[in-house]
Amino acid sequence: MPIATVNPATGETLRTFEALDAAGIEEKLARAHAAFREYRTTPFSERADRMRRAAALLEEEGEDIARTMTTEMGKTLVAARAEAAKCAKAMRWYAERAEGLLADEHPGQADVEDSGGARAFVRFRPLGVVLAVMPWNFPLWQVVRFAAPALMAGNTGLLKHASNVPQTAQYLGDLFHRAGFPEGCFQTLLVGSGAIEEILRDDRVVAATLTGSEPAGRSVAAIAGDVVKHTVLELGGSDPYVVMPSADIARAAKTAVTARVQNNGQSCIAAKRFIVHADVYDEFAALFTQAMAALRVGDPMDESTDVGPLATEQGRADLEELVTDAEKLGATALCGGQRPASHQAGWFYEPTVLAGITERMRIHHEEAFGPVATLYKVADLDEAVRLANDSPFGLSSNVWTRDEAEQERFVRDLEAGGVFFNGMTASHPAMPFGGVKRSGYGRELSGHGIREFCNTTTVWHSAAS
Repeated sequence: MPIATVNPATGETLRTFEALDAAGIEEKLARAHAAFREYRTTPFSERADRMRRAAALLEEEGEDIARTMTTEMGKTLVAARAEAAKCAKAMRWYAERAEGLLADEHPGQADVEDSGGARAFVRFRPLGVVLAVMPWNFPLWQVVRFAAPALMAGNTGLLKHASNVPQTAQYLGDLFHRAGFPEGCFQTLLVGSGAIEEILRDDRVVAATLTGSEPAGRSVAAIAGDVVKHTVLELGGSDPYVVMPSADIARAAKTAVTARVQNNGQSCIAAKRFIVHADVYDEFAALFTQAMAALRVGDPMDESTDVGPLATEQGRADLEELVTDAEKLGATALCGGQRPASHQAGWFYEPTVLAGITERMRIHHEEAFGPVATLYKVADLDEAVRLANDSPFGLSSNVWTRDEAEQERFVRDLEAGGVFFNGMTASHPAMPFGGVKRSGYGRELSGHGIREFCNTTTVWHSAAS
């Protein structure tokens, strides 16, 4: 894929960029490594001041960067503004809390003495240069949720962003520099995916984090494993959205629409498989389908648009293949199921609800990355759990029930990194985020996330010394 800004609402190529050559990559690697040697010793107060300045700059420039994101990958302008504001909030959250999250841990004195020591503690030290391989779907947030904790922990970062959001990538590299972080602390690498392996194998890069597709995650994990480097992977998702009889069905159906079409349906944590108890299936299906069909598809710069285009032409083609396969095998489109006739240019697709899904269909097993929902009817809780877990993915899950016993059962049995009751999955700086199975490993955000790229160091003093 060329490094270029291509407007997905029109298909027009607006700008192209030259990839860094070997000399340019070497220069940035050297800067990142040199910056770490100095930056790792800076006090938390200095890091926090810089992070707060970055947040303030982002807020001041929020409208401009929102328009850039919308132009590059098609999310609605309303959603892009919200993404920028969320990033500034996360920066401040880590600026205020990083020192406490990374404070020394002290085991009980009795245990220390039992080990033959006089005192002992655990210290969290930064690892070094971390490579971040990031996707286009949340081009600001995905990066900031890595960069804010990593920089506050004393690491330095190299960003290899998706090739279709180069202007957003350049903005991020510039943002932290303008906020006062030393040169080399956070840099953007405009390179293609073919350059990742050599960068990751470089001895100066100590770890990597990737948010993206399962094939991309497998590749990075294999390379990092070969050179024994730590990785955090957040990969695909096909999150279940379970609705039980005790739920507020009207609210569940309304929230389901947002949960499915947020970011034009291109979100790993979007609800994709809607699993509804037979007692309330008809009511939920009617309300959900009606609301999905009423969504306005159009220009993402228009404030009244609900769903913009998919980010890439190939992404729409992949989605169409899944829908076509399902319909050939007996699925029914309750709404949508095709390109909107009113939008001949750009990569638009109608919000779609498919019913009658079976295990023979690809969409049952694969991630539908776009505004397509699959609807299932189940007889009881056991079938709901079985179906929810019948996926290679395990990122998050949504469950609508007011029955406490049912809630406990879902927490116990759902194979996912998160279980959200009576609301939709969302990421927040205070809560760890990540998945199981083929959705990846490791955690971002919260104290768990900031410690992923730290050397957890045991410090022990002998009682005899």
